[in-house]
Amino acid sequence: MASRAVYVHRDPMLKKRDDFEDILEERRHSSDLRYALKCYTPVLYKGLSPCRASELKSMVLQSDQLQYVINQVSKEMGRTAEEVQAEASTILDEMAHRLQISTVRFFAFTLSKIFKTLFRSICVNEEGIQRLQQAIHEHPVILLPSHRSYMDFLLMSYVLYTYDLSVPVIAAGMDFMGMKIVGEMLRMSGAFFIRRSFGGDKLYWAVFSEYVQIMVKSGFAPVEFFLEGTRSRTAKSLTPKLGLLNIVIDPFLKGEVFDISLVPVSISYERVLEEALYARELLGVPKPKESTSGLFKARKVLSEDYGSIHIYFGQPVSVRALAEGKVNRCQFNLTPRHIPRKPGEEIQSFVNDLAYRLVRSQEENMVLTPWVLLAFLLLQNQAVGNERGMSLDELTEQAAWVRDLSRQFGAFLHWPDQLPPSKVVSSSLSLHRGLVRISDGRVQLMPHSAMTSEEELLNRAVIILSCASYRNQALHLFIRPALLAVAIQAASSNKKQEVYNSFSFLWNMFSNEFILCPGAAVQDFEEACYLLVKSGALQISQQEILVSGRGHRTLAFLANILDPFLEGYQVRKSLANRDIGRAWRIKQNCKQIRYFLTKLRFANMPHTLRHLARRNIQCSSN
Repeated sequence: MASRAVYVHRDPMLKKRDDFEDILEERRHSSDLRYALKCYTPVLYKGLSPCRASELKSMVLQSDQLQYVINQVSKEMGRTAEEVQAEASTILDEMAHRLQISTVRFFAFTLSKIFKTLFRSICVNEEGIQRLQQAIHEHPVILLPSHRSYMDFLLMSYVLYTYDLSVPVIAAGMDFMGMKIVGEMLRMSGAFFIRRSFGGDKLYWAVFSEYVQIMVKSGFAPVEFFLEGTRSRTAKSLTPKLGLLNIVIDPFLKGEVFDISLVPVSISYERVLEEALYARELLGVPKPKESTSGLFKARKVLSEDYGSIHIYFGQPVSVRALAEGKVNRCQFNLTPRHIPRKPGEEIQSFVNDLAYRLVRSQEENMVLTPWVLLAFLLLQNQAVGNERGMSLDELTEQAAWVRDLSRQFGAFLHWPDQLPPSKVVSSSLSLHRGLVRISDGRVQLMPHSAMTSEEELLNRAVIILSCASYRNQALHLFIRPALLAVAIQAASSNKKQEVYNSFSFLWNMFSNEFILCPGAAVQDFEEACYLLVKSGALQISQQEILVSGRGHRTLAFLANILDPFLEGYQVRKSLANRDIGRAWRIKQNCKQIRYFLTKLRFANMPHTLRHLARRNIQCSSN
């Protein structure tokens, strides 16, 4: 039997989340070959038999929508309709998946071997799976996983196959198609390939949108794509991209389907395979090109321990329920449905709000591990120039304090309460021993030796950025209270309106840095006030915001969370003031810029930058 993990929340007012099941537990005690060859009978959309991939292609090429665009392009380009039709067919051949159950079974067998080597457990919320099963039967389903690793889409298909659900068809970048053999195998396991940018290619856009919409309307399989558009190298949620979301909800807006279920999925890694790769990319090192040879060279990761993965399938979101009273669908009756039209302002606003809601749902269901909390503490300790690091006892005490604070804020925290905090901390440090060193009872992020070369400086920066990426996994939990903490420090008095003015300035400044829903500044301010009052850090009246005796520690911790972002703000402002930015944007200077900024980060400059940034906030908000 698969093992279960229960995440207990002590505050009964907090959101109840589902229990987890470790799907690798059974794999460790039974045949992987038998698993791959099992009887696979996934639930079907309203009991209908899905069409084959070849039939799907014919439906796209013969559709009224595509034929209309083909005729338009033919007239505009002075080409025959037959030539444009042939080009559309070529585009579709390049794009389309060729889902085959034999390839799915091959991946099921192979991934079982790989996952059991890499991970201690892959935990899935069973209630979420049951909700998904019901949704697939009733309506077309769109799966929207968070995107932090190349493993995401493999995990999604593996989990759905494990639970006898339809394997999804997945929007993938053209990069993967260039991988010999592997690219075609991904295509045969459900991937369809799209260009990163369409430009003004009207025909490509028409083929792509019609292909996706026919899969949605026919219930061929759940359609899966990443709302953020690309992997987040920083582990922060990225601003959602709206193109594909517009496409998949269009059949509902036009009345071609009764409803569509959007399912946000949160994938949380205890340790990310690409941690060092991401850090180097952020420092300007070119991203390695996806290739089959590169995949085989990466086999050394199989000797590493990457801890556990938690996959949380959120509540299906009904597009019909959300659109009620917000979207007038009658407007789609005014023109023939096969004529393409750009979404109006009402639709754009609805889709934008929907996208932010879905990313927030992903964030709220991310499972946070003890290492995420340790990363906050180690980075803050490093930022104040403490070269000796922290004592293990001090780190353990502070970790337990941050654990309690995060639970008060509603964290979805995987902290084994049956173990003493010291063992929890030691276990986390051991898993991430590539980033920390323990010596004489003290914990350091890296050895503090003199940096004599650019490569040594780069290696040190890689460790800092890798650690920061884990810290960033919990930014959604702390960001609103952190904005309020800095606003309290920057405000000229404790009057509520003045604090709000500072908060609003910060909120607008960071609106593209974090997932802050457009127009929700007042709501986020009230949420931050509620959480800090609940934690005992603040006392708030109608006119004033007062810091309690024990609140100073909480506010200092929260304000320090924003320090790296304030430093970046101040550096950008300084460069703009000196008119250096224009010259430094030249591609040839990237290496020098990276070296300068990395050196600045380790040269005790953050203290000065932080002071200047907060002074600027005070002046701007007043």
